[in-house]
Order: sequence, then structure tokens, then C-alpha cells
Amino acid sequence: MRNTARRGFITLLLVLSGAVGICPANAQNQALQQRVAEVKQAAAKNKQALAHYTWVEQVTISLKGEQKKQEHFQVRLGPDGKPQKTSLDPPPADTSTDQGGRRGRLKERVVAKKKAEYEDYADQMKALAQQYVPPTRTLLQQAYQRGNIAMSPAAGPPGQVQLVIRNYLKPQDSLTLVFDKTQKALLRVQVASYMSDPKDAMNLTVQFTNLPDGTNHVSNMVIDGVSKQLNVAVQNANYRRL
Repeated sequence: MRNTARRGFITLLLVLSGAVGICPANAQNQALQQRVAEVKQAAAKNKQALAHYTWVEQVTISLKGEQKKQEHFQVRLGPDGKPQKTSLDPPPADTSTDQGGRRGRLKERVVAKKKAEYEDYADQMKALAQQYVPPTRTLLQQAYQRGNIAMSPAAGPPGQVQLVIRNYLKPQDSLTLVFDKTQKALLRVQVASYMSDPKDAMNLTVQFTNLPDGTNHVSNMVIDGVSKQLNVAVQNANYRRL
């Protein structure tokens, strides 16, 4: 009888210790699930709110630290939720001349080709960045279901959390979201990704700001094409309701 009682007591202890270990894990999982849901809801809410705004976007392209091009656009979201842009810049002046003869024309063609190449690459980087920002409901849910999201307190005021998502869009990429639980708003986004080849890295840093009515928007974005030493800086300002 004593042995039976002892075995029963030991079994009870094991069950209780297991329950103690499971409870914190369940609580953490519930907190993560709640944060993911809040991020999805905030992204959807802000996309709807931004559909009622128009704003000015400034895009600056730099190559090896030297500014090569700057453009300005009036932007609004179209019916499909994608940005529709109208240039605010005057048409480029015709700088072609006959001076320099054949050698001058050859140089112009070489310069024009290099310009087209880095501008095309910059467009590819911007297109990739748009697949990360804002994060989509479908990809967030997939990452959560696959166990690819880790949550921790952010290095900032209380109430801010950091979600690190692995394999979000591409294998071995990383998407880090800093989210304010009180305001239910994104504060920062950092992305470590790549173009068509993992060796062709692309890093992205995004800052968010709230409009007076609480609408959360991208205030500035910096995209770095590491291998090309190409940088695209985007600033959004002058928001007004339609």
C-alpha cells in the first residue's frame, strides 16, 4: 500500500510540474496570437483610412553615396489598394547635342545605359519593398501557423513589442515589426531580404507616423541594395483628405 501511495504521489507531482511548465507556454502563445491579430487588424484599418488621403512622395536614388536622381509624386491609393502616382516634376530637358562628334554620342549612350540599369534595379528594389510593407494578413497568418514568429519586448517605452518573422516572403529572409500595443500601431519595420539571388542582399528600414486622426502611415523608407551600393530613400509628407 505504501509503495502504491508513493507511486501515486510521484505521478501527481509529475502531472503538476508538467502543468506548471505548460501554462506559461500557453500564455505566451496566446499573447503572440493576440499581437499578430492586432497587427493584421491595424494594417487593414490603416489601408482603408489611407484610401481617403492623398500625399506627396519624394524618391531619392543614390549610387555609391552620390545622389543620382530625385523625383516627386502625388500619390493616392487606387481601387485595387495599390498606389497611383502622378509626377510633380517638369519634363526632363533635352541635353543631347552634336558637340563632340561620334565620341561624344558614344559617351552619351554609355551614360544613358548605366542610368537605365540602376534605375531599373531601383524599381525592382521598390517593388520588393512593397511586398513587405505593410505586412499582409495572409503571410502573417502563414508565418504564425508555421511557428516562424518570435515575440519579445522592444527596446523602447513600455507597451512596445517586437515581432521577428523568419521566412516571411522568401526562404531565410527576416521581417522585424515594432508594434505599440496601446496605440495599436506599427512604429518601425526592418527587413533583411534579397533580390533574385540570396547573395544580392536588400535591406529595408521603415518608420511610421500617425496623422491627427490616428491613421498610421509610412513617413520614410530606406532601401539598400548592398551588392550594387544603390540606395533608395522615400519620404512621404503633406497628407490631405480627398
